[in-house]
Amino acid sequence: MAEKQTAGRDYLGKLAPKFAELNDDVLFGEVWAREEKLSARDRSMITIAALFSAGLYPQLKAHLELGKKYGITKEEAVEIVTQLAFYCGWPKAWSTFPLIEEVYGD
Repeated sequence: MAEKQTAGRDYLGKLAPKFAELNDDVLFGEVWAREEKLSARDRSMITIAALFSAGLYPQLKAHLELGKKYGITKEEAVEIVTQLAFYCGWPKAWSTFPLIEEVYGD
C-alpha cells in the first residue's frame, strides 16, 4: 500500500490515540503493505467478506470504497455479496446492495 493510512488518527486520534496508531501503522502500514503475500485487491475482497459476515456495515462501506480503489468492480462487488448471501445471510445481502450503489453509483 503506497499511500500512508491516516484514518485512525483522523477519526480516533484524540479519543483513542494508541488504537489509531495501531490501525494506521500496524494494520495498514505493515499488514496491508505485505503485497508480496496478498495484493491489496485480494485483501480488500477478504475484508469485505469478513465485514459482511459480521454485519459491520459502516466499516463494510469504507472497505467497499477501498476495494473500488484497488480495482474491485461494481459487478465483482455484487457477485461477492451474492455468493456470501448463501453462507452469511440473505438479509445482510439486502443491507449491502444499497451500500454498493452508494459507493459505485448507477
